[in-house]
Amino acid sequence: MDVRTDGRRVRHLVSIDDLTDHELHDVVRRGAEFSAGIAGPARPLDGLVAGVYFAKTSTRTRTAFSSGALRLGASLIAYGPGDLQLNTGETTEDTGRVLSGMLDVLVVRTAGPEAELRGWASQHRMAVVNAMSAEEHPTQALTDLTTLLRHFGRVEGLRVLYVGEGNNTAAALALALTRYPAADLELRTPPGYGLAPGVLERARANAARTGARITERHDMTALDGAYDVVYTTRWQTTGTSKPDADWREIFAPFQVTRDLWRTSPRAVFMHDLPAHRGEEVTAEILDGPMSIAFAQATNKMHSAMAVLEHVHAPAPVPLAVR
Repeated sequence: MDVRTDGRRVRHLVSIDDLTDHELHDVVRRGAEFSAGIAGPARPLDGLVAGVYFAKTSTRTRTAFSSGALRLGASLIAYGPGDLQLNTGETTEDTGRVLSGMLDVLVVRTAGPEAELRGWASQHRMAVVNAMSAEEHPTQALTDLTTLLRHFGRVEGLRVLYVGEGNNTAAALALALTRYPAADLELRTPPGYGLAPGVLERARANAARTGARITERHDMTALDGAYDVVYTTRWQTTGTSKPDADWREIFAPFQVTRDLWRTSPRAVFMHDLPAHRGEEVTAEILDGPMSIAFAQATNKMHSAMAVLEHVHAPAPVPLAVR
């Protein structure tokens, strides 16, 4: 974290691990406050310029950060996949260094490695926010926790069943939810499509420290029920392909259907969207009374506002020397 000459802090958010426990909880709380309409000040980013660079398609995340930046008072510059000299071989480090002299924050979505985001963030004037990379989708996890806090009034102690691929959304959720005491995340992922070992190791370390719990299995048997949340994501995610030609057969048992509600009748359903009805979830669930997926999508803007506020908040006033 650096303090600029105008007194603002500059923080990068490339991974959930870039947040301390206190910062994570604070961003989630602020997202819930924005969602409830009780956050202030009204325009904390007045006079700042935000850039959004989306190398991959996006509906919710791009609109959330664009709308959120404007609502907080920032001006906005948007870049598409063909707009920057990255296409001619300029490095992310050089691009980030140049843009940092003109922008205050840059929100970046790619399907590339996290290392690319670290390249953007190798300067210390412009805050960089990871709006999705191959390994992790941290702003989605912050949206998810904001949604949990708004719906349940707490995150601590909630039981979440995640069903589907151990993709970047699942990775960020595991790294974030295990920061809350007594939270319980159970992942049921298809064989060969689980969380990356390093992510699971980091999440388990979080859980050991906070008193949370995380487990992963590769079947859908012996579900013990009493879940507060059932969560899934699209099987075919942005810019990825499956190594197995018969991957749909491998994923088929992991479809979210009403059967999951037999032992958890009060559970809510979450999905990061877009969804494919009839694949990862039935229409009966996605469009049914248990679904809060579309409220979750709206909360992406509120969470984005909390993130933007966090990465460029005013620095604390130093204590006077006595």
